[in-house]
Amino acid sequence: MKIQELHGTIEGLLFVVGDEGMTVEDVATILEMDVHTIQEAIVSLQMLYKEQERGLQIVEMAGAFRLTTRPEHAPYFKKLAASPLHSSLSQAALETLAIVAYRQPITRMDIDEIRGVKSDRAIHTLSSKLLIKEVDRAPGPGRPILYGTTKFFLDHFGLKSLDELPPLPENIDENSLEDEADLFFRKFEETLE
Repeated sequence: MKIQELHGTIEGLLFVVGDEGMTVEDVATILEMDVHTIQEAIVSLQMLYKEQERGLQIVEMAGAFRLTTRPEHAPYFKKLAASPLHSSLSQAALETLAIVAYRQPITRMDIDEIRGVKSDRAIHTLSSKLLIKEVDRAPGPGRPILYGTTKFFLDHFGLKSLDELPPLPENIDENSLEDEADLFFRKFEETLE
């Protein structure tokens, strides 16, 4: 096996096993090669990663080798992990989003009443993902916040305007509103994956 092919195979194996890593003996057994050859190939691959300043590195932990990211890139990974835009929506968030999209502007209490459960967390999630926002205050005691969708919502679901939302059936009861709208959003979520 050529060294480039050996490097590629080792790299692929380490990627597939993930955080578990692999010992030199494990790799040697799978590739049906001697341990010394595999050890040299891993060391040369580690040096190659370092010389080329790649985003990944091969490290040995507890006797097993594994692919990891480079520590100097950690600030970017933290930003990515904290980014509200890079995670999927829960069922509760999708239901809430559908209600806001079809009934906006709407208060949290009205959303809770339609869903039959509290929606604070879903509203917070949708706000942090920039899919809904505070659009106004309702008149009356406490002046509750009115929520509506954002331009990002339209962009995310490929809509030019709210007029492109599919129509709801004429004779629909309040309890099935979120079910009908949820079907619409599930369809769009599947097309974006």
